[in-house]
Amino acid sequence: MPQNILIIGAVALGPKTAARFKRLEPQSNVTMIDQGSAISYGGCGIPYYVSGQVESINALRETSAHVIRDPDFFENLKGVHVKLRTRALKINRSSKTVTVLDLDSNEEYDMPYDKLVIATGSTPRLPDIPGMTLANVTTCTSLESAEAIHANCAAQKIKNAIVVGGGFTGLEIAIALGVQWGINTTVVVHSDRLMRSQLSPNLSAMVKHDLEEHGIKVITGETPAELRGINGAVVSLVTNKSEIPAEEVIFSVGVSPNSKIASDAGLDCNPRGGIRVNEYMQTNDPDIYAGGDCVVVKNLISGADQYLPLGSMANRQGRIIGTNLAGGHDIFDGVVGTWCVKLVSHAAAGCGLTEAQARQAGFDPVTVPMAQLDRAHFYPERDMLHMEVVVDKATRRVLGAQAFCANGFSAKARIDAVAAMLQFGNKPTLNDLQRLEVCYTPPFAAAMDAVNTLGNVADNVLAGRHKSITPGEFASLWNGRANNDYYFIDVRPAKSSAHLAHKYPGEWHSIPLEEFEKRINEIPKDRPVALICNSGTRAYECQLCLSRHDIESVNAAGGMQAQKARGEKF
Repeated sequence: MPQNILIIGAVALGPKTAARFKRLEPQSNVTMIDQGSAISYGGCGIPYYVSGQVESINALRETSAHVIRDPDFFENLKGVHVKLRTRALKINRSSKTVTVLDLDSNEEYDMPYDKLVIATGSTPRLPDIPGMTLANVTTCTSLESAEAIHANCAAQKIKNAIVVGGGFTGLEIAIALGVQWGINTTVVVHSDRLMRSQLSPNLSAMVKHDLEEHGIKVITGETPAELRGINGAVVSLVTNKSEIPAEEVIFSVGVSPNSKIASDAGLDCNPRGGIRVNEYMQTNDPDIYAGGDCVVVKNLISGADQYLPLGSMANRQGRIIGTNLAGGHDIFDGVVGTWCVKLVSHAAAGCGLTEAQARQAGFDPVTVPMAQLDRAHFYPERDMLHMEVVVDKATRRVLGAQAFCANGFSAKARIDAVAAMLQFGNKPTLNDLQRLEVCYTPPFAAAMDAVNTLGNVADNVLAGRHKSITPGEFASLWNGRANNDYYFIDVRPAKSSAHLAHKYPGEWHSIPLEEFEKRINEIPKDRPVALICNSGTRAYECQLCLSRHDIESVNAAGGMQAQKARGEKF
């Protein structure tokens, strides 16, 4: 029997749901409503339009065959009706109608449904500070705001720009302005580091250095307090500590789920926002489905609700909802929080829990860093890949992983492998990580892939064989050497380490791995030793030697490569 399907929202999840359902039930009626003027666009591509790398705003609305996904496209090709500039005001569950407002005519009326899909998305979070209504103070989550920023850049109206927020979109926009357009750009975050929710302090420092090395200023630990303007346009941002000039201020401090219409209708929502759904993407009303940025989903590792506003997830959920509207029983089990971001010369990626998140979820976690070439060491094209794994100490369960590399595909490939393990591996352990079978050929990987090495290093750490410290901890030890008793040894070949031994006589000692056993008597037995090499491997061999001689030591994880990526100076 034909159904009448009403979908609130037509950006990501809505169109995917509608198209999937109509393929399965072409005789049914589907209507999408949206309060905006543009629908079915790739919002994650906005920073790349602002940068000029995507030449046309319409490219974000096109299919792969370069057909614009406008109302006519959905009407003629998909058989889906679309009402633009139509805002949903109220869900009337008893009468199975939605009260809507036509934003052009100001007319209110009810639209009936047999099944309803809520795809209302999210709203940018904004601070409640003076000056928010000044010209050129904006977010960058809509096509309209993207066009306005792009136009100001192209007209050379911006000398100084500020991006408030250190998450994915904020960094992408900052790079678009600072690198692609050459604008003096500052990133301001209230936390102590960038990407705090996604990365460890170590990898976060690498992200910061990548931006700063390319001229983008990063200010941490400051909170916006006021925007000042002249003639109605912004000229500076005042924080709790400083005043920063800017002709454009872009807020990118996260989004909040648009779930109020659902909670007002009595649908179950997380107290902090976000509609709760079951594995079939149904709300507690079986005739109402929801997905995308307006829902919370189950985190498969912690078991808790997680808010994950990603276009990729919305598309996967949209297909499931479309199938289930047509009588199917597709399941969305939950998420492990997989992500990636392109920076300037590097990329970062991750999945699962950070150490802080794992501890909050009740685990006893440890983070193990590692650095290895992403391809065979003898292959002429290769990049250093920095990875970290978060492991539960007692069970050896893998809880998460992050990566940082100049080759974004190398970082993404490794994280994708770990993400699949976390999603489908039934609580994978380090043993699974060590034995994971992945593709090998020298142009793409080493014979012992970085994922396997990460498991091996973590195994040695948990077993107590490898006493590693983070790159940041090593830098702190070195910078505070006047106040500690550590004996610093560089075990790289002499040609790599001699200049530092010469620069810091009596403090930085060069003893290459090849000479280490023979020169063991040069090393004091009554002082702890801090070892460093290029990536950590040679220093581990030396650490085993020191252990045989009952000399306490620590190994700088990631070696000098990690120090370089963090911007540490020696």
